[in-house]
Amino acid sequence: MFVFNSIFACVIFFSGSAVYAQSGKVPPFRMMQSNNKLFVAANLPMGKPIIIFYFSPECDDCQKETEKILSHIEDFKKASVAMITYLSVESVSQFVARNKLDKYSNIFVGTEGNYLLVKNYYNIEQFPFIALYNKNGDLIKKYSSTEINFNDLLVRLKKL
Repeated sequence: MFVFNSIFACVIFFSGSAVYAQSGKVPPFRMMQSNNKLFVAANLPMGKPIIIFYFSPECDDCQKETEKILSHIEDFKKASVAMITYLSVESVSQFVARNKLDKYSNIFVGTEGNYLLVKNYYNIEQFPFIALYNKNGDLIKKYSSTEINFNDLLVRLKKL
């Protein structure tokens, strides 16, 4: 009986998030924002394209991609941008302040901490990572650190 209960508990524990994380859909992430408020995927505005940007506040390439997004903010205003890291709320706060991200109502920045659902969902090994979804939450394209083509992202976003 103990073995059965242990196995059953493990199945529930490990599959709990997987039940809701359908392949090709926005993962059911949760993150703590710099204002110490919890933000979950369900809080993203409906009917807009979604960009998941997994980053490290300490990563130079992540900073450059953030600057590119901000330099094309008019194109990105039609989308919800979730910028997610696993590092501390303090490092998120510094990143938000440095890039003045709190002035953009469509950019949500936070840490998933050691939960790592997003990192594991995409099997992220290097930063930055970007995933583009349409307004229905269907995956359009993933870009890993070595193959981010910003112009391709812009073209695809404009078509949505």
